[in-house]
Amino acid sequence: MKDCITTYTKKQFNTFDPQEETICIEDIAHALSMMTRANGHFPEFFSVGQHCIQCCREAIARNYVPQTALACLLHDGSEAYLADVTRPVKKNMTMYLQIEEQLQNMIYHKLLGYLPVGEEAELVGNIDDACLYYEFDHFMGEKLAEEEPVMMSEPDYKVRPMKDVEEEFLKLFHQLQKEITEDE
Repeated sequence: MKDCITTYTKKQFNTFDPQEETICIEDIAHALSMMTRANGHFPEFFSVGQHCIQCCREAIARNYVPQTALACLLHDGSEAYLADVTRPVKKNMTMYLQIEEQLQNMIYHKLLGYLPVGEEAELVGNIDDACLYYEFDHFMGEKLAEEEPVMMSEPDYKVRPMKDVEEEFLKLFHQLQKEITEDE
């Protein structure tokens, strides 16, 4: 069996030897819109795509630059090719973490133009954690931290058609890319 997956756009993608030219925003938006958060344990469907959109909208609400908002939208892009693994499991999967980091860095490089580091990476991580906190509070009634994180946007936890999530993801991606280009 070959080491490739066939993506939504019919590309052959090798997760062990990814090539930047096979990374495709349409594949990422489609896959993440169909992939469930919390390994399917929320009482209603909530996709990784919805989570990424919420992270992006939170960055916009905080008035972060478009590049940081785009980094938030793309922060789980590698999961489109690898799957979403829960944090308690993922932290013990050394090889998976290496593959995920390599692929996520490649996605950032191709679709953002650089790798978020330092303060920007911290901002993206903080938004990711805040959105995770409120998702678990909403769906499970579980507080993942003693202190509530700041949330400037209004989360939307409605069950949404996957196609709508995919389209919103792509719309945000293209809107932010346009803003970044206009600012240069």
